[in-house]
Amino acid sequence: MKTILEKYADLLVHYCMEIKPGDKLFIKTTILAEPLLREVFRSAIRAGATVDTELEFREQNRIFFQEAQPAQLSRVSPLYQLAMETYDAYLHIRAPFNLGESNGSTAEKTQIHQQAYQKASDAYFRRTATRELKRNLCQFPTQASAQKAGLSLEEYEHFVFNACKLNDPDPIESWIKVRQNQQRIVDHLNKSSEIQYKGEGIDLTFSCRGRIWMNSDGQTNMPSGEVYTSPVEDSVNGMVRFSLPALYGNDEVEGATLYVKDGYIEKWEASKGIEVLDRVFKIEGTRRFGEAAIGTNYDIDRMTKNILFDEKIGGTVHLAIGQSYLQTGGKNQSAVHWDMITDMRNGGEIFTDGEKIYENGHFTI
Repeated sequence: MKTILEKYADLLVHYCMEIKPGDKLFIKTTILAEPLLREVFRSAIRAGATVDTELEFREQNRIFFQEAQPAQLSRVSPLYQLAMETYDAYLHIRAPFNLGESNGSTAEKTQIHQQAYQKASDAYFRRTATRELKRNLCQFPTQASAQKAGLSLEEYEHFVFNACKLNDPDPIESWIKVRQNQQRIVDHLNKSSEIQYKGEGIDLTFSCRGRIWMNSDGQTNMPSGEVYTSPVEDSVNGMVRFSLPALYGNDEVEGATLYVKDGYIEKWEASKGIEVLDRVFKIEGTRRFGEAAIGTNYDIDRMTKNILFDEKIGGTVHLAIGQSYLQTGGKNQSAVHWDMITDMRNGGEIFTDGEKIYENGHFTI
């Protein structure tokens, strides 16, 4: 019988990235994820891939941003650049030592480093949009993430593995069923033009005419369980108060409330962290929405302050300010893509072209 990490590795290699003989796979993680990395390496080699890895060590980012000079900040890893431009698959296994490790970086240093990686980022977004680069983001449970979630490490391990359906007899078959179930929803949404999110603290309409709703079935993120699109940029109207805390890096905003007219966020409020919104909304492209989505993973039943999981909570919707997704037809551009989540399980409704299709956190079609 396979161990849970062997099942995790096979899911990532054979379902998420669909590794084929001759594929070039690049894996980025930390040395804490070595148990999972070893099994992914084994599974990928058995599948006929070639594998290269980049491993971060404890406080690497803190030391780098504390000590690096402009020339060092501007250097791009040649392996990372090559991988984004030419490799067939990219796996990022999150396994943090300390979620506050990069707090000491200045805005100036961060900007220099981000600008240096712009060419690699452009290649990443272009190639992942068409799946020319088969990309997956996943999580290996560590003490830092467990503590952030308010759970013991053992509880957090169970949460992560359950969200990925690794306790099922055949996780791949389980995710294929997710794909099939969500495809019916996506097919309906892709025949629609006008969407309305309505409920406690939210009354928002937008057009998705000419846009594509995507079926997020675990191939890009593991876990997944959402359907999403990029709304027509000037079509969003109404207001939304996000019931879950909105996390921007290590900053937290509570009660974030946005007022939107013709796609432009005209006003915002918050019960905590208003200065974070004030700062972010000065960044180009952030006062329009790049994503509208609906979470469908009911195995994720709590907020863990990790957007990889939180945005998929079954019975929630989320909206992202800033960068759109090319694969949905979105056109908004920004250095920011910030997801904010609100609960729809207490009377929330979704309408497509006037027809109710969703109530109290569940689709009714």
